[in-house]
Amino acid sequence: MDKIVNVGLIGFGIGGQIFHAPLISCVKGLHLKKIRAVKEEQRSVATSKYPDAELVVTPKEIFDDSSIDLVVISTPNTTHYALAKAALLGGKNVVLDKPFTINTADADDLIALSEKENKLLTVYHNRRFDSDFATLKKISKSEILGRLVEFESRYDRFRNYSRPGAWREEDEPGSGILYDLGSHLIDQALVLFGLPEAVTADLRIQRSDAKVVDNFELILHYKGLKVTLKAGMLVKESLPRFVLFGNDGSFIKYGMDVQEDALKKGLNPVTMSNWGIEPPQIRGKLNTEFNGIHFIGTVESEPGNYALFYQNVYNALTKKEELNVKPVEARAVIRIIELALQSEKEKRTIMYSNE
Repeated sequence: MDKIVNVGLIGFGIGGQIFHAPLISCVKGLHLKKIRAVKEEQRSVATSKYPDAELVVTPKEIFDDSSIDLVVISTPNTTHYALAKAALLGGKNVVLDKPFTINTADADDLIALSEKENKLLTVYHNRRFDSDFATLKKISKSEILGRLVEFESRYDRFRNYSRPGAWREEDEPGSGILYDLGSHLIDQALVLFGLPEAVTADLRIQRSDAKVVDNFELILHYKGLKVTLKAGMLVKESLPRFVLFGNDGSFIKYGMDVQEDALKKGLNPVTMSNWGIEPPQIRGKLNTEFNGIHFIGTVESEPGNYALFYQNVYNALTKKEELNVKPVEARAVIRIIELALQSEKEKRTIMYSNE
């Protein structure tokens, strides 16, 4: 019989409701035992969708429960460090929503504490399990484009006003789309290419009522390769999600992974048979010459599956598999953000360093 891992979920806003609870519930062996939800509307949703889970109002009620093995934290960025530290000190394994922490000093402290307590610590970098990214990763490693010379990744939205009451848009540490959307793009780039030699950043506030960064362009410098990561809140017309150039050809991909929309509709990998399958109209286009053959056409996307993140967490806890998203990798994302902030402040390219 599979070991049961009891899970306590702290935070039941959009993150907890859409990206964590449904996927935890899809993994055999993970049992969502407690949910910390404060607002009445959140408690109503939790009771309706997860009737077997006990609702609590404080994180302490999860930390003090000796039956809880894994704590999942989906709360505002400024609370990540304190909650994760309390959970680790309480003898719990921890999943933190991205971004890991606001700075690398806090990340280093949590990593050291997890090692001291011999507890699992990881960060929910779910975009590693996007359909389009899985496809891009396969192409980048296949040499079908020849030597890679340039990569551009975008994550754009259009909302020409700040959302009232949204903590991500308040002027406080860890807010703004560099921490929000940037965490996804940076993590994907590091998975593909490793740590860069240097970072150049252009950070802007473009909307008239915005208080924090709502547009960024990062250039990660590698030997022989330029990586550009961009996001903005005033992009009304869709631009390519991914562009990859090699000396033999190009790959261009429009459209976003379909899993988020499915989750918002209340679907999940168990209830939907074609989960994570992109429609043909947003498949990427390949134009290359490989082994003397000129090929132009679309590439069938790999299936995406965010539940694989939690399956890996369960497998790591039960010693069946190595942890996929290692905390030191999530820490590197925060380090890139720190260097981007320094680059913008000093108006220059910053060489990469761990500290």
